[in-house]
Amino acid sequence: MSISLQHQNKKVINIKIKFKMKTTVVVYGSSTGTCESIAQTIASKLGVEAVDVAKLTEDTVKANDNLIIGTSTWGAGELQDDWYDGINTLKAAGLSGKTVAIFGCGDSESYGDTFCGGMAELYNAAKEAGANVVGSVATDGYTYDDSEAVVDGKFVGLPLDDVNEDDKTEGRIDAWLEEIKPSL
Repeated sequence: MSISLQHQNKKVINIKIKFKMKTTVVVYGSSTGTCESIAQTIASKLGVEAVDVAKLTEDTVKANDNLIIGTSTWGAGELQDDWYDGINTLKAAGLSGKTVAIFGCGDSESYGDTFCGGMAELYNAAKEAGANVVGSVATDGYTYDDSEAVVDGKFVGLPLDDVNEDDKTEGRIDAWLEEIKPSL
């Protein structure tokens, strides 16, 4: 946040206030590299580490106040395979008192009936493990037929279609990060 102050002698004083984010890690499950690339982008923008869910440990979960978790979507809206063990790791570590934000990668044209459905499994697992889940996204501006990741009229996290809408990915990430930063 930036504040500008002006006094009678017309001097302008700019004050920048920087918020310190709690410990945060980005955890991703990726089979083709798309979700990994997006996770690296998110991690870079926040200045934090990105970890492949296949290498996720309970210690990593316990050491972070915030987890930004992402998955690619496969088959009929399913998680990326490594996440099934990853969910067990999250539950074993416990997410009570932690903040979780979710992102998902999908193909809204070829798989419009299950678009980013894998996010729903991450959402349910995080809620069951006691997390405070933040970062829901309005469905406006997305073209898809159905998604289990829509709860109460919003996506449970940030859905990205880097296959058909790669021109929107960066802007969507930036807007989402600005929305969730105060919670991190």
